[in-house]
Amino acid sequence: MHNTDLFAQRNTHGEATQPPLAACMRPGTLDEMVGQQHILGKGKLLRRVIEADRLTNLIFYGPPGCGKTTLAEVIARVTKCRFERTSGVLSNVATLRKICEGAKLFKARESTVLFIDEIHRFNTAQQDVLLPYVEDGTVILIGATTHNPNVFVNSPLTSRSLVFELLPLSEDDIIQLIHRALSDTTNGLGRTGAQITPEAAAFLARICEGDARRALTALEVAVRSTPPEPESKSIRITAEIMQDCVQRKMVLYDKHEDGHYDTISAYIKSMRGSDPHAAIYWLAKMVEAGEDPRFIARRLVILASEDIGNADPRALSIAVSAMQAVALIGMPEARITLAQATTYLATAPKSNASYLAINEALADLKSGRVMAVPEHLKNMQVKAEGKDLTDAKYQYPHDFKDTVVQQDYMPINKEYYRPVERGYEETIGKRMQRLK
Repeated sequence: MHNTDLFAQRNTHGEATQPPLAACMRPGTLDEMVGQQHILGKGKLLRRVIEADRLTNLIFYGPPGCGKTTLAEVIARVTKCRFERTSGVLSNVATLRKICEGAKLFKARESTVLFIDEIHRFNTAQQDVLLPYVEDGTVILIGATTHNPNVFVNSPLTSRSLVFELLPLSEDDIIQLIHRALSDTTNGLGRTGAQITPEAAAFLARICEGDARRALTALEVAVRSTPPEPESKSIRITAEIMQDCVQRKMVLYDKHEDGHYDTISAYIKSMRGSDPHAAIYWLAKMVEAGEDPRFIARRLVILASEDIGNADPRALSIAVSAMQAVALIGMPEARITLAQATTYLATAPKSNASYLAINEALADLKSGRVMAVPEHLKNMQVKAEGKDLTDAKYQYPHDFKDTVVQQDYMPINKEYYRPVERGYEETIGKRMQRLK
């Protein structure tokens, strides 16, 4: 465990103050790490690399509070490497060069781990500065990001690194951290004698959504702000106290980051899977997080054509009407319109036949199957010497019974649109069979 003196801070009067509980409780060894057993468990790749002292460049990808920074510090401590830390928010090209040039002075004696938090915030030039130092082994890079590194980190860096995804901590992991903090008399809250009820611990573990930092911060607020009980003289954290300290559940969602795309994906897939209950929940999460309702409405229009199509032609009309209504009335009332459209689309019969039809036709075109327009379908037929147009006359369907006439509408006979036997598309399919 860390010695809290190393983290000593000063208040406005120059007096030493206790650092945040989350900083004090950072583990010092791999065995003290909680969670991430898919990469740190016995025999797993990352643990083997660390224990064999074969450290290479690493990129940790995962949500806030899952242990990316903590793991980087533990790795540097276990491998006895120098540890340099910077951030994609604060550093510039000059800062990076200064750190890397300084690492050259120690290269012969010890390796330097350069930990870069929020590495995705570096622009291309900043990331390119790191390449020569990474390639010649001046620094061992450990980057941390909440974004998909395949999208937000330069491929030259990812190709020279092992990429590991860190997962949100489970509720059991969070509860373990809570009790560890309350029992630790050196770095935690053990000296306060505070206790927490099982209900309060379970509530905190649930609402922090796998974020250890958030859980420990909320626990510290609860312990520091709760007076001892008159009779027992001890601090007892109940579910009511914890709810009061937290006030409300924070929605893990960022409109410009992965939470945005993951939530809209869950929303669309729930409607596609005909589950209105799940769809409403994800809609509520987006509304609570402040998502742009016009963005949600546009996705409803896409889904109406892509996943419902002619199985229920009214779905597109409802989705377009919802989009117009949202733009007209705005929030918070627009949430009702979005909910109505969401439940209708979720429970509508599904067909992706139109979606598959256009994709198949486009695939044929891209593969080289470009057919010429038949002569009788052209806008204007060209009369030329030696050209007989008697067999290329267009037949007007309205001149025939049921407005149907057999003639070639493309050079080959291929079916792209294949209606499913659901909803109104079943009726369409039967009509197509009759027309044959």
